[in-house]
Amino acid sequence: MQIALTRKLAEAMGVKPSTVHRVIDPLFTWTANWTRVWDNRRAEDMLVLINNATRFTVAIYQVKRKDMKNVGAEMMVAAIRNTLLAMNLNPEIVDEYLRLSGDVEFVVNRDRQFTAWVNKAGIECAFYVGRKYDGVDKMFSDTVGVPANHIAVGYSNNKGGGFIPYKKMFTSLAELTGKPVYKYRAFELLVTLDLQIYQATRRIIVPADIEFSQLHEVLQRVFNWYGHHLHEWNVIDEKNFGDIARLVMDDEDLLYDDEAMLEAGHKLSEFLPRYKHIIYFYDFGDNWEHKIELVRVIDDYSEESPYLLEAVGQAPPEDVGGVGGYIEFRKIMQNPQHEDYEEMKQWAGYWNLELSDWESRPRIIYIW
Repeated sequence: MQIALTRKLAEAMGVKPSTVHRVIDPLFTWTANWTRVWDNRRAEDMLVLINNATRFTVAIYQVKRKDMKNVGAEMMVAAIRNTLLAMNLNPEIVDEYLRLSGDVEFVVNRDRQFTAWVNKAGIECAFYVGRKYDGVDKMFSDTVGVPANHIAVGYSNNKGGGFIPYKKMFTSLAELTGKPVYKYRAFELLVTLDLQIYQATRRIIVPADIEFSQLHEVLQRVFNWYGHHLHEWNVIDEKNFGDIARLVMDDEDLLYDDEAMLEAGHKLSEFLPRYKHIIYFYDFGDNWEHKIELVRVIDDYSEESPYLLEAVGQAPPEDVGGVGGYIEFRKIMQNPQHEDYEEMKQWAGYWNLELSDWESRPRIIYIW
């Protein structure tokens, strides 16, 4: 594997990359740079790599200047592995790709096109980090490049020719290794939001090892929530008719319940299929209670996920006032002659009484 370093990155790492490039398959070559996330800081704090054949992005956050001497081939290869696995690529493909890649050779970056690509990828990753993190807490993540891989690239002069980096990378690796792109354990879930007058249900497929923070994003997408409020999880013990675990968002929540645990880092497979039901609470004012039931375990799932299988029933708009408020709101929206109809219609914005064809259509759920 060749990794071309920008001059700034090579100097910070304290390495002297080779000026002679062996000609190898570009699928095994990467370009790396070191970039800034926060404008109000002097120290740059993210390492970004792009694959020269597919523009697949890998990023490591935070990497401070004082720590750059500790950055080496092992950390970069680990980030490539972890990013591919975070996107559910078949682990057998990942292992085979890294085996075929061989030892890492650092070379001088001398291609302006690749430099432009890695700079653009760095901007996309910085946007994501800026939205996701506040920049205050110390943290380390080598999978923050995942969202950038869903953004189309390669379009020019409206002539087409663009592609999605992760799709091109996965297809290339499947062709290289002769192995299926996806092969992992998954859960089919039925999620029910009981609104008394009807039930809004969503059947979804998710990786068994999906983290609760990611499952939160999935449920926000399929129920058209905006993420403006707090949430938590209760794992139900059916035999003893009680909660086996309560997972919360941040440390402040632990002050009120010392038996709760932070959702960060915890995976769905820690509780399913041992337990069958989990309650997802969203917005403690309106108190939306989503019952999650395990429908089936799929041992060797071979498709992309999270995936929406079926959506039935419109979910309420945010801040409508809980189930009671929603029932009253819905009555008004069903009657254009009601004196409050116009006001409520304006308040509701793009919300509709029924799901659109697109909202109910089976599809990939993009959470990045």
